[in-house]
Amino acid sequence: MTRNDDPWDGLGSGGIDARRVNPASPHDFFWVVSAKDEPGLLLRLSADTAEIKPLPRLRSLELAYRNVAGHKSLVLLLRDEEQRELFGSLCTDIVAAGDAGSDNRDALNRAIRRTMRWHHLLRGGKSGLLSLEEQRGLLGELQFLLHLIDLIGPRAAIEAWKGPLGSSKDFELDGCLVEVKARRGAAKPFVQISSEDQLSDVDGCRLFLVVSAIDAVVKPNGLTLTDYVSEFEKLYAVLDPEAYALWEEAIMATGFDFEDDYSDRRWNIGKNLHFEVAEGFPRIANPPPTGVSSVRYSISLDACSEFAVEAEVLDRLVAERHGPWTN
Repeated sequence: MTRNDDPWDGLGSGGIDARRVNPASPHDFFWVVSAKDEPGLLLRLSADTAEIKPLPRLRSLELAYRNVAGHKSLVLLLRDEEQRELFGSLCTDIVAAGDAGSDNRDALNRAIRRTMRWHHLLRGGKSGLLSLEEQRGLLGELQFLLHLIDLIGPRAAIEAWKGPLGSSKDFELDGCLVEVKARRGAAKPFVQISSEDQLSDVDGCRLFLVVSAIDAVVKPNGLTLTDYVSEFEKLYAVLDPEAYALWEEAIMATGFDFEDDYSDRRWNIGKNLHFEVAEGFPRIANPPPTGVSSVRYSISLDACSEFAVEAEVLDRLVAERHGPWTN
């Protein structure tokens, strides 16, 4: 980035100084410099715009609400000066996303969402559409997330969804771990296990495998992936706005983006099978033999039949540990 290209060129230090990004913009975005000379981006919020909380924690960045010059504002600051050029591109993209917002609240929502999209990409995520199998897998996890919301409420449910954030198990609950696998209803009765950790024991926890039937269907049947995710967006906005940021962080970490087009594939979610992973369950032992790593294998559901349990077994365990949720 040359000096002439630097959007913070000429801004002073000794307190946040600001320059409007685009005078013709429908929303109040400003280039800013903090009291520590950190470059940043500011979105001024209207007095009636509700804050989206909690905000995600981002490496090398600070994202926070501040009162600036008498106005409530969302401020994004760069902590790592070496990333200044990349940060400039990030901010420009955030402004473009926010400017498409219909009002100040929508601009705020879009700005936070685009920030999370960049965060996902910079920490090793990929851009582009999710594959069909990734879509199917995400729908299986969303189905179980919805069930958890009914059992223990939206905040506890989203806090338990750890798979998108890098955990070896999809859901981590008090005394209970759940791995979710999705497959075609008519497919051969096998599921793929992607690591030696997925079905490994954890001290003090019971482990369950939930297998979901997720089938592609022909329009007008079923819903697209975007349709399903949109329902969760509305659900969290209504049931627990304060947990919305946790939901946003998780769904963005999966690689899903509302701007991607998933309209050519529709899905139908079928029934679940439940298994308790216990002694004798067909799995590869962890740790594997010395020198063996990154294990991927498939297991036959027929071989798991003696470990099948009713859904109520898992539900009771979750409810006992977390307590019932009352809306």
